[in-house]
Amino acid sequence: MPQQVPAVSVSELPEDAVVLDVREDDEWVHGHIEGATHIPMGEVPAKLDELPEGDPLYVTCRAGGRSARMVAWLNENGFDAVNVAGGMGDWEAAGKPMVSETGQPPFVR
Repeated sequence: MPQQVPAVSVSELPEDAVVLDVREDDEWVHGHIEGATHIPMGEVPAKLDELPEGDPLYVTCRAGGRSARMVAWLNENGFDAVNVAGGMGDWEAAGKPMVSETGQPPFVR
């Protein structure tokens, strides 16, 4: 049985939250939270020195599955991390602001 990881809903995410987005590059460019740090999930263990300073660090992906696994790993390795339940899908559904890197209106892919 997977361990429970600390989580917040999109509506509970603090305004000043430090966000780590662990989606792949092709997902990130289409729409993400402004100010979030992007490190694809598979690259995080090799890029711990690039993690943003956050206590806790809020981790998001598309739906919350990858970020939950990443939060469990980060917490096991001495970080204070919290999953953003529902991920960017819930963020978009809630009408929260996003930016894209494509010059097109942002969306969650």
